[in-house]
Amino acid sequence: MKYVLITGGTGGIGFELAKNFARDGYGIVIVSSNSERLQKARQKLEDEFEIIVLTYKQDMEKIGAAMQLYSQIKEDNLNISILVNNAGIGLVGPTDEIDLQRDESMMILNVINLVELCKLYISDMYRQGNGKILNVSSIGAFQPGPYSSTYFASKAFVLSYSRAIRYEAKEKGVQVCTLCPGATKTNFFVQEGTETPQSAITAEDVARYAYKRFMKNKEITISGFVNRITRWFPVKLKMMAVAKMKH
Repeated sequence: MKYVLITGGTGGIGFELAKNFARDGYGIVIVSSNSERLQKARQKLEDEFEIIVLTYKQDMEKIGAAMQLYSQIKEDNLNISILVNNAGIGLVGPTDEIDLQRDESMMILNVINLVELCKLYISDMYRQGNGKILNVSSIGAFQPGPYSSTYFASKAFVLSYSRAIRYEAKEKGVQVCTLCPGATKTNFFVQEGTETPQSAITAEDVARYAYKRFMKNKEITISGFVNRITRWFPVKLKMMAVAKMKH
């Protein structure tokens, strides 16, 4: 059986992507730091799709988490065909006021462990001559974000890194794609401490659109028609809009 590994797969876009993969008969491997959420997500997926769902409890905000997770999965003799780096958090506030430890944890989650999982699994995929990686960035990757500076920068990194390794990987039979969602109705904004924008679209819609394009090997997917248009707005204008929204 082909397995897809999804970090942050217990809710939101990650969980909805898991449903799309499950419909197509993939075995699902989901990762989260919360045992209760893992159990609930597994139950829901197994009940609806009658497929194998494996769960791994791992806090991806810690240095070394990617290697620990990779080693555990190797020990269980699972061959991961698709990697979805979906786990991520955002923080809001002036850069001098955001807690240093929380900012560091976010960078470890959004950047360091994402890169490490890519490096570990892409090597396996190269050896096999096939495989797919989907890295979840953000519409925020296309401009700096005042009062959410580290988050926006981390997502710009994800987009840049993903595009670069896609170029390298295409010669090896491996595809790397990037999803850049706009505001989505998930608990992301609750964790961030801000209100969910009225323009937000459902995680189900984002995942359905993203899955279709991922399976067609589209380099970058931006969910939401308005988001696809605003990508091309002047950067300074977008920065002002972000600052107004976040401050």
